[in-house]
Amino acid sequence: MKILVIGGSGLIGTKVVAQLTQKGQQVIAASPSTGINTITGEGLTEAIKDTDIVIDLANSPSFEDNAVMEFFQTAGRNLSEAEMSAGVKHHVALSIVGVDTMQNIGYMRAKMAQEDLVRQSGIPFTIIRSTQFFEFIGGITNQATQENEVHLSDVKFQPIAADDVADFVVKHALAAPVNGKVEIAGPDRFDMYKVADRYLQYIKDSRKVIPNGRPEYFGGEITHSALVPSGEAEIGAISFEKWLSSHLQHA
Repeated sequence: MKILVIGGSGLIGTKVVAQLTQKGQQVIAASPSTGINTITGEGLTEAIKDTDIVIDLANSPSFEDNAVMEFFQTAGRNLSEAEMSAGVKHHVALSIVGVDTMQNIGYMRAKMAQEDLVRQSGIPFTIIRSTQFFEFIGGITNQATQENEVHLSDVKFQPIAADDVADFVVKHALAAPVNGKVEIAGPDRFDMYKVADRYLQYIKDSRKVIPNGRPEYFGGEITHSALVPSGEAEIGAISFEKWLSSHLQHA
């Protein structure tokens, strides 16, 4: 089969492309750097010709409310039109657990708009909603730092390893479309601030983590359970402790 991976040079995309290639699939890693741009349409028609499956892993370069909405709506429409013309049989989109409950946050509104375009496209689809990645914890911690303190929420947090995300994306891409959503998450559930505290201890960082009691994410108020699956989810194999020991020793 021919598979087009949008965002194929990113964190998840590179892993997905490598796995699919190892499985003997014909894979194109699509990104502006490879001359395939879902915003301008450059290279998209040629790349998608005779494609069976499209996997959309792209993210907006800007998280500003208007810019991120423009990105996902423009890319979504361009992809849908190209897929219909090419006769694509399966569209896989990576989204976020709880996205529909966090519509007060601009980024989440944009991701929901992306999901809606996928559902309305007429292309058989699978939406994979994921919890946050372990690989984001350092950035979340840095963003919450004030002098030598890290002020973070006590919302529930069930992060997943990027390797597990890639495994699930490949699995669902090669399976029949569900024409709905599936949810994926890591094996361990914590309070968000406790994950940051363990992370800083492991890397021997002296910053002190302070739980602020405010249920916030991306600058918006959320429920304490918004970031974790509310029902059945597929659970990754890599625990937080295993990820810490295997990944951070190479950092």
